Amino acid sequence: MTETAVTLVIDKLFQLLVQEANLLRGVHKEIVSIRDELESIKCFLKDAEARTEKGDLHDGVKIWVKQVREAAYHIEDVIDEYILHIAQHRHEKGFVAFLHKIGSLLKNLKPHHEIAAKIQDIKILVRDIKERSERYGFNSSEQGSRTSATDATWHDPRVGSLFIEDGEVVGIESTRDELISWLVGGPSRRSVISVVGMGGIGKTTLAKKVYENDSVKGHFDCRVWITVSQSYNMKKILMTMTKHIYQAKNERAPGEIYILDEIMLISQLREYLQQKKYVVVFDDVWKTEFWEVVKHALPCNDRGSRIIITTRSDHIGASCKESSSDQVHRLEPLSQEMAWKLFCRKAFQSEFQGCCPRELVRLSLDIVRKCEGLPLALVAIGGLLSTKEKVPLEWQKLHNSLTSELQSNPHLTSITKILSLSYHDLPYYLKSCFLYFGIFPEDYSITDSRLFRLWIADGFIKAKKGITLEEVAEENLIELIHRNLVQVSINDYEVRKKYRIHDLLHEIILSKAEELNFCQILEADDSSFIGKSRCLSIHDGQENVLETITYSQVRSIFLFNINELTKSFLIKLFKKFRLLRVLDFEDAPIDCLPEEVGKLFHLKYLSLRNTKVKILPKSLGKLQNLQTLNILETPVRELPIAIFRLYNLRHLLAHYYDLEIASSLYSLQGVKIHDGLGCLKDLQTLTLVEANHQEVGLIKELGKLRQLRTLGISNMTAENGRALCASLKNMHHLKLLVVSSVSEDEILDLQSLSSPPQFLEQLIIRGKLEKFPNWIPELQNLVTLGLYFSRLMEDPLKCIQALPNLINLILNQGYDGEQLHFKEGGFQKLKKLTLRNLVKLKMVKIDRRALPLLEQLEIRPCLQLKEVPSGIQHLKNLTTLDFLELCRDFALSMQPDGGQDYWKVKTITTVRFKYRIKGELYQMYKLGVSDLLERLRG
Repeated sequence: MTETAVTLVIDKLFQLLVQEANLLRGVHKEIVSIRDELESIKCFLKDAEARTEKGDLHDGVKIWVKQVREAAYHIEDVIDEYILHIAQHRHEKGFVAFLHKIGSLLKNLKPHHEIAAKIQDIKILVRDIKERSERYGFNSSEQGSRTSATDATWHDPRVGSLFIEDGEVVGIESTRDELISWLVGGPSRRSVISVVGMGGIGKTTLAKKVYENDSVKGHFDCRVWITVSQSYNMKKILMTMTKHIYQAKNERAPGEIYILDEIMLISQLREYLQQKKYVVVFDDVWKTEFWEVVKHALPCNDRGSRIIITTRSDHIGASCKESSSDQVHRLEPLSQEMAWKLFCRKAFQSEFQGCCPRELVRLSLDIVRKCEGLPLALVAIGGLLSTKEKVPLEWQKLHNSLTSELQSNPHLTSITKILSLSYHDLPYYLKSCFLYFGIFPEDYSITDSRLFRLWIADGFIKAKKGITLEEVAEENLIELIHRNLVQVSINDYEVRKKYRIHDLLHEIILSKAEELNFCQILEADDSSFIGKSRCLSIHDGQENVLETITYSQVRSIFLFNINELTKSFLIKLFKKFRLLRVLDFEDAPIDCLPEEVGKLFHLKYLSLRNTKVKILPKSLGKLQNLQTLNILETPVRELPIAIFRLYNLRHLLAHYYDLEIASSLYSLQGVKIHDGLGCLKDLQTLTLVEANHQEVGLIKELGKLRQLRTLGISNMTAENGRALCASLKNMHHLKLLVVSSVSEDEILDLQSLSSPPQFLEQLIIRGKLEKFPNWIPELQNLVTLGLYFSRLMEDPLKCIQALPNLINLILNQGYDGEQLHFKEGGFQKLKKLTLRNLVKLKMVKIDRRALPLLEQLEIRPCLQLKEVPSGIQHLKNLTTLDFLELCRDFALSMQPDGGQDYWKVKTITTVRFKYRIKGELYQMYKLGVSDLLERLRG
């Protein structure tokens, strides 16, 4: 984290030297010197932080790292204050500027003197810090760290996983038996199975139970268990393997193995194992490079040899899969039922016959839910509670103070240590991205796009040649997911994705974030702001939180669950936090944005989403660094002309489109915007803007926005469809396009698009089409296609059935024919199909080998449809079938007791029927439920 802060400041110093060379006379050399000293200090940071994370509390290590971080923050403050001052004197032009020239020069003397003095102080501070690092004996990263797993006095907290009794194992029995079967059976080829999952989920426990099984012991000629860990020594691992093999032969390893190099050890192991049926477990692998070396010691001898690898990284699991006989097994959290069983077994093992007493059920369930199926946490917390008095007050105390208990209670510190290993293994550029999840409330889900924009605004994403910052941010998120630190909470067939972290990881992040002054959380019962954190997140807080703040280093402010905010609060906020980069007011109770917001020169991210703000102030045009402006779900209907001065704007989210809303409401309003949009050359996101009825100027302006990735445009008429097609030809990076006509009867003319954006992934067309656009079948990357109110007379399926990446297809009043035919070999990737309001549809026919991957099928009022889709029984992956307001006979035909079409749907996991019972309310019934039968027959 400190390395991130230092890197950020070095970059900022470099930019300052380039951009403000003329204004830094007298201190230019000093700034160069500071930058060079920081570059040097950065080389020592990895060693110092590694010691801190390992618990090597050498005198002054933690203090030194903290001083470096605070120095970096201080330098950043000085730079930003200076840039803000300069910016405030650049707005005057012409004759007014001439009149004020002398006054401005006099005013500038003091700030120049002040910055010169501050820079001298900083130079001395940085030099002292560097000298201290040399005094403490830190090593430059180029020279290699002196600390290692072998000489650090550090105890592995995972040792307990190797010695868990059978009675304590819950929920992995079927997986254990499956792995044992695979070890002793299966192909004769040497095979690898990777067990992948987050820390504490039971990978080591599972592997050990399989390894120690009697049938496994008797099946193999030799067995080897190797714990790898983060800091491994390959030669020592190869020597340990060799010793195990000699022990299996009841022989003592010869002394010469200690003088063999890695190549010789590999050759010796390979030669010996060539004729053996062996099983080797490599527990806790952290690097792909490990397998790339050690696999050469394990010959493919066609004797049924097996290798098990446990890892927290999906990347490592995938890299070990080199043939069809190799497998990757993802270990999932325990179900609620199994989690409850394990918790009760630990918490009440000596009392109440292992059952939870009634007065503790509610608290116990809350604790189990917080553990989210993580065996490590269930066992540790349950074990601690087994020592407590079985009264609600004691248990409530633990529940309320879990964050502090995880850090200090000896029974629970193993949870923190094991889960923290994943954090410590992160490269510096991922640590700040991961800690960012602590800003949001527990169990909070956030979209990937919002996360990317926030990371970028706060400076955590470093540019890479040839790709955008957003794409670098996406790489970072994917890496966190593959490391099993971030979970996908919503994945609606590539339409909408949200992410969250495990509740216990959230608790650990909060502690780490506070320690590093990364973020402070202020809740209703805590309004004491420390003032050193770079981020302030107010949860259920009050306005008076600002009263105690005089000066702050805060760069980002978030508000969650705030009941009331006044205009005076906002004005105070803008005055006290002049260096803000991020202001996230999403869901906040505000109805106006004061003009004073224009004073936040450094602001890069402003979200007013789901607020009651109606008008954007003209002062918005002063926010020269603004990258993201989010006014989704607000009453704002027109953007001020000042918006065109925001030349760094990358994301303008004006009105939200939602597939559910789009399906039920025709009117899809956009925001009005004046001509001149084409000057925002960096714009990547623009949704949802309103086309001008009278002229096509705005649509032509869109053609200048060549960086667009997302575009939503409403109010389209037949006349401006051709102009839109002309503009779309220039948008080579476009991934999402929403086009909506001005009325349900207005025809959209989209035929003239001769070369469509080839990277388009999502396409939503809302409006009448005389003919299916002939360019859609060319979209090889298309994932989602939605046709709303298109009323095509010709079956569109034949045009799109060969699209290689189509996953989600929605036809909502999109087709006016009587039959839809899914032909053999068509729609090979489709997972979700939605058919809504197809008023003339009488038959759906599905050929064998069509829709092979379909998982979810939804059919909403198609009143002419009288029978279950023909061929639906061929869909082996179909798990969910939803019907809404279909006729009585249709539903009765699928019932288990005599329904003529029951045989078609009996293998589908979930078949549901929704019926309107009052107004817009729906009642859902599952297939065969008596309430549904009563409704249908009554």
